[in-house]
Amino acid sequence: MRPTQLFAPLGLLTVLAAPAAAELSANVGWVSDYIFRGIPQSNSSASAGIDYAQEGFYVGAWGADVGMGSEVDVYFGYGGEAGDFTYGVGATGYFYTDDFDDTYQELNLSLGYELLTIDAALGQYDNFAGPTQDYSFVSIGLELGPVSLTFGTFGQDFNGEYAELGFGWEVEGVDLSFGVVHSTDDLLGGPGTRDTSLVFGINKSFDLSN
Repeated sequence: MRPTQLFAPLGLLTVLAAPAAAELSANVGWVSDYIFRGIPQSNSSASAGIDYAQEGFYVGAWGADVGMGSEVDVYFGYGGEAGDFTYGVGATGYFYTDDFDDTYQELNLSLGYELLTIDAALGQYDNFAGPTQDYSFVSIGLELGPVSLTFGTFGQDFNGEYAELGFGWEVEGVDLSFGVVHSTDDLLGGPGTRDTSLVFGINKSFDLSN
């Protein structure tokens, strides 16, 4: 599943107000550790994506190397703003090759006020040959300039929490990020697994509208 906003060019669940003019953009990136919602996916992962947005509506696709095959995410939705508030609703599908994982499908909701954002997801996991599982996810994020703080928690058939502290900056049009992610054992495969990770990321976005 796709990394959190710290380590990816577009936060799936954090939808900002889109400009009136149509925008087509692409992105490429790399992270030292691919971690999504506190769950380790792969060491050293390259990624690329493409997004289209117009009058608040957006649609896009994003793919990443997960070591044992590839992940491809497809998403669409609508986001806007009202005064100091931002809001968004959308849907995301997570698909994998080489049996790295099975399909996830979820509804995404977002509400923000000034520096604070609350994201929520309600999803279903195909779970290979086992019974289909339902899950929920809620995160609270705070952005203080280049510093980001996030706490996320799972519910229903999934369990676990994580906290993330990140720092991002730009150098010659390239976005760099550094973060610390601390996850509970539920998200790491049980006791004895590494609970804290240091992650470095690099990303470049391209405006294809012109």
